Order: sequence, then C-alpha cells, then structure tokens
Amino acid sequence: MSDQHPTPQWYAPQGGTQTAPRPDAHGSPAHPQSTPTTPIPRAPMGPGGPTGPTGPFGSGSPSPRAGRRRTAELTVVAVLAALLSSGGTIAAARLWDDTQTPSAATTSSTQLGRGTDPGPITQADATNPNWTVTADAVSPSVVAIGARTAQGEAAGSGVIIDGSGHVLTNNHVVAGAQQLTVTLSDGRTFEASVQGTDPSTDLAVVTIANAPDDLTPVALGDSDALRVGDPVMAVGNPLGLAGTVTTGIVSALNRPVTTQAQGGDPMQQSQSDPVVTNAIQTSAAINPGNSGGALVNGSGQLVGINSSIATLGSSGGGQSGNIGIGFAIPVNEAKSIAQQLIDTGTAVHAYLGVTPQDGTASDGSATRTGAEIAAVGPDTPAAQAGLQTGDLITAVDGQPVDSALSLVAHIREQAVGNTVKLTIVRGGQTIEVDATLTTRSQNG
Repeated sequence: MSDQHPTPQWYAPQGGTQTAPRPDAHGSPAHPQSTPTTPIPRAPMGPGGPTGPTGPFGSGSPSPRAGRRRTAELTVVAVLAALLSSGGTIAAARLWDDTQTPSAATTSSTQLGRGTDPGPITQADATNPNWTVTADAVSPSVVAIGARTAQGEAAGSGVIIDGSGHVLTNNHVVAGAQQLTVTLSDGRTFEASVQGTDPSTDLAVVTIANAPDDLTPVALGDSDALRVGDPVMAVGNPLGLAGTVTTGIVSALNRPVTTQAQGGDPMQQSQSDPVVTNAIQTSAAINPGNSGGALVNGSGQLVGINSSIATLGSSGGGQSGNIGIGFAIPVNEAKSIAQQLIDTGTAVHAYLGVTPQDGTASDGSATRTGAEIAAVGPDTPAAQAGLQTGDLITAVDGQPVDSALSLVAHIREQAVGNTVKLTIVRGGQTIEVDATLTTRSQNG
C-alpha cells in the first residue's frame, strides 16, 4: 500500500486558486481556507527506521514538511514533515487541534545553550568555512527523533539546548505522538516525553528521560546578525539518515512563511491560527526528516531551527524533496519560546491589536506596498500608539513590511513587552510611532 502526502501549492493572490488567510483584529491571520493539494508518494526510508538499521521503530518512510510564503505574493501550505504511516494518507489541508497537553509539567529555570554561547570553533576565513570542523563540533548537539502515532511512525530532528535533557524541535514532529525516542549522534537511544508545545510557532521541547550527563548543548547564535549570503549548514535526519549535513547560504531574511498549525489529534480541525514565521531562507538542502534540526553558521552556532521547504505543485510532477528553497525559524524567536515551554509548558505571544490587509499608499511621487490597517482594536497597543484605520505600515524596527502577513510575521517574532518602532504612511507622509506589545489576554 502506498503512503502518500499532499503537495502544497503556490498561492497567487491575484487570480490564483487559493484564498489567502485574512489577519484578524489581533494582527494574526484568520484560519486558512481549504486548499487543493495533489498527493505525492512519501520518500522511502532505510529498513531500520529513523536512524537507519538500528532505528527505534523499524521500517517506515518519512514525509515532507513543507510550507512557504514569499513576501506578499506566494504561499506554500505546509506538508507535515514526518508522519511515516504504515498505510493510508493524511490530508495536509487539515488543521490539527491546538490543545495538546504537555506530558511533562516540570518547571525549570534552565540556562539554554553553552553558557555564554561562544562559537565552538573559530574559522580562519569566515566567508569560506572549514565545514568538516563545523560538522564535528555541531553533530553531537543534533538528535534524531522517532515518534509513534496513531497513523504510524514518524522521523524528525531536534537540537539539544541544555544539559538537563531538553531538546528543541518542531511541533509538527511530535504532534499526536504516543511514544517518543531520542537518538544521540553516538547511537544511544532514550525514551522522551513532550515538555511543551507551541503550535502557532511550530516549536516544541521534548525531555529525554534519564538524560545522560555527557550531553552536548548547542551554542546559541544571533539570528539578527545574519546577512544574506552568509554561509550556513543544516544538520539533521533527512529521510531517516541521521547525522546528515548540507551546506548553502542565507538566501533571504524575513520571509513571511505560512504553514498550518498542528495539534495532537490528526482527525480534528484546529481552531488555532496558522503558523506565520519571519523565516530564514536557505539554499542548504533540507528534506523530509530535517524538521526540527539545526541551521548553524560557520562557527557552529545555532541560528535557526529548520522547519519547512518549498515544493513544486502538481504541475511540477509532484516533487516533494529539496528544490533549493528551505526555511528555518530564527533562533532568537526559537530560544524565547523554548524557555517558556521549559518553564511552564506553554508560550505567550506579542499582540498589536490591528486588522491588517495588503495595501498601497502614495509616498511623495512613489507608491509603497505594506500592511494597511483595516481596523484598530480599542485599548490595544495599536490604539495607545495612535494608529488609525487607513494607515499603511511599511516597516517594523526598520525591517520592511510589504504585506499583511509580513506584519503578522514581524509581530509574532517579538516578545511580550517589547517596544517596536512602526513606520507608517498616513496622508502621503511617512511618520514613525512606537508601540509596546502586550498579550491578547491583557486586552480582553
């Protein structure tokens, strides 16, 4: 019996076949419309499961996690990365329940990363790294994750973030898992449990049971320091091939990528918001099973969590593997969510309080695209900052905003309490206002 997966389609707002998610009054996109997809075969995995011949769950085939939105114009809807079913199909258009309960409730004040997180190695030429040295330094911090679900078996990747056994991964890697294992780079396999999940950012933390005392936490980098063209390496478990490394460059920054949130029950449609990420785009090869793995710089510092790929639609022959366009969640966002998941099992998110839509406005003799404010919620950060209906937001903290989803992505990566500088066009004039972000619950 073949095991198949739907392929995401590119979304064209002008005359396309899909409907873009419309952000709601909280600055978050509303639930996506049903999206037509084309089933494609899942990539086969080696006979031993997620880690090869000695994998914890036997044979299976990982499936792609794909999802992508190009700034204001193109969207790829997510294909779940990992459910290796023993038979049957899974519809990627489903939104999974956002009510998964963390299986580990322990509160921790763990220090993420390696102390002060210096790069584990120093490259003689930062623009032309010795990747052999980088791979040696980073591989012990990256694990293969095996998940058994009601639909079958799954394979993904994860990154060790502290010495207490906490592993950062994607939510879609562990969603619906009835049993989890974590396999270290040296081949040791341990049982694991979910510490906490955050479907709206597609991040999760799992805890290794009876974790050994010789774990190697990853060194945390600074994703804000990345520049287009910087060399990067992806480390993970593609197609069940643990310890795989691929290299490339940072192809773009601040790409608003939309994928579909997943919870614990694959048969239930989620009422949660879709995932919107201000992603790092990379040319490093990312394939099914890389989800949750590390994107590192030449110094071996974690700069992103690999989470999604762009794939060709049915017109491209149903290809679901790497086509040179992969996406990672920036580490600065990921570590904030990870700390919350470790401490409380849940995460809170920044809130602006507007209903944005794609729009344009005249700026002198030029025309700018951005996020036009269709409504401002009362007693929200936006209202307190003086934002008005009709304002066109064109930048957040100097970073360009050219669509409604771009604004959502910028706000999603902020922490509660942050003050952001919004550049807006109002009445043909460009002005700047400051807004201090709160949580949605603080505003009713």
